[in-house]
Amino acid sequence: MSLSSLRWRLRVILREIWVRVTAFGVLGIITALGSAGFGHLLPGDLGLKMGADSVEPILKIMATAMLTVTTFSLQIMITAFGAAQTGATPRAIKLMQTDQITQNVLASFIGSFVFSLVGIIALQTPIYDSSGRFLLLVVTIGVVVVVVISLLRWVQHLSEFGRLGDVISRVEDAAASALKQRCADPFMGAHPWQDPPTGVFRVKSPRTGHVQHVDVHQLQAIAQRHECRIWLSAEPGCFVHPAADLVLCDALPIDAGAREALEEVIIDSFAVDHARDFEQDPQFGLIALAEIASRALSPGINDPGTGIDILGRLMRVLADWNPVEQPDLRNDRLYVRSISSDQLIDDAFSAIARDGAGLFEVALRLQKVLAALAQITPEQFARPAARQAHQAALQSEAALPLGENRARITAAAKALAKEDEPSQTFEPRG
Repeated sequence: MSLSSLRWRLRVILREIWVRVTAFGVLGIITALGSAGFGHLLPGDLGLKMGADSVEPILKIMATAMLTVTTFSLQIMITAFGAAQTGATPRAIKLMQTDQITQNVLASFIGSFVFSLVGIIALQTPIYDSSGRFLLLVVTIGVVVVVVISLLRWVQHLSEFGRLGDVISRVEDAAASALKQRCADPFMGAHPWQDPPTGVFRVKSPRTGHVQHVDVHQLQAIAQRHECRIWLSAEPGCFVHPAADLVLCDALPIDAGAREALEEVIIDSFAVDHARDFEQDPQFGLIALAEIASRALSPGINDPGTGIDILGRLMRVLADWNPVEQPDLRNDRLYVRSISSDQLIDDAFSAIARDGAGLFEVALRLQKVLAALAQITPEQFARPAARQAHQAALQSEAALPLGENRARITAAAKALAKEDEPSQTFEPRG
């Protein structure tokens, strides 16, 4: 495993809540027992003068309170996850699970509980003298301060955590971050895609799922070591299976064993799991935002306001899509496809155009958003936005009951649609 793959896997692990909870718990144990070890550094009668014997009831109160608060906080967190799953999209749960404030608060609560529990147990043993008890009292006061600050942050955080607006903002931020990263490096440091020559061999995926991460640095090292070129067929976000290609390679292994060894190291450069990941997959964020809008536009919810809000957010995210013309070439033996503007427009707006076709205010806002994107970055979005506007107008033509509304959608779409399909005309129903 290369260093970059190791960093990515370590970053994924560090986002898990159990890591911080475990770290704070271990810190609580070390802090409680460390007071006994450093107590001899203080004067022997200091504890008696400062009332160190009061530390035990304080620890008992803290242990009881932290257990209650932790249980209550976990219930709130699970409720927020359920609300986000039913009100927004299940794809947003991963973003909420990695929320740093929630993780830090829960970790501090559990760490304080472990600290109190270990301190109570240790006080029943002779490891603490009077100075050690005083030091434990000082540390306990510090822990109480940390707990109070965490409670204040938690109360403030709960006013927004799990609400629909909060979930939408998280997905928007994840989509914007991934899109900006790919925009600055559209080919992941490699050459733009060129059709491979005849005679290349294909490396298949041994697993079924979505590509979460591709270690292009490791692929570059493999290509340099074998003096070959590699064409990346499965980018982050692609769905792969045992019949799908991960890469195409023009290396010529001398025997079956060498080819098997080469395939093994190439496969090790891919992280495949059942779910997609936001980090290297800009399209996933757009799809998740579109899913939230589709759910809001469903007949059971009927919330066109959220659909209109999502359209504005999608425009804000896509407005920054303007890939650099001469990106840095770090992996000169790799060939990678860029994300086309057509793909981005389809991922962002196709579902909303379908589900909002019968809602005039949503359909009209969609036309305005597409027109704005075509004006902001015409070299990227003029043609795909025109094509999407054309398709959305056709759907609204079939779904809207009022001829006046259909005419307005048609008029809004014509200016863009004629750029992509000049012969296309709209005939409103009579």
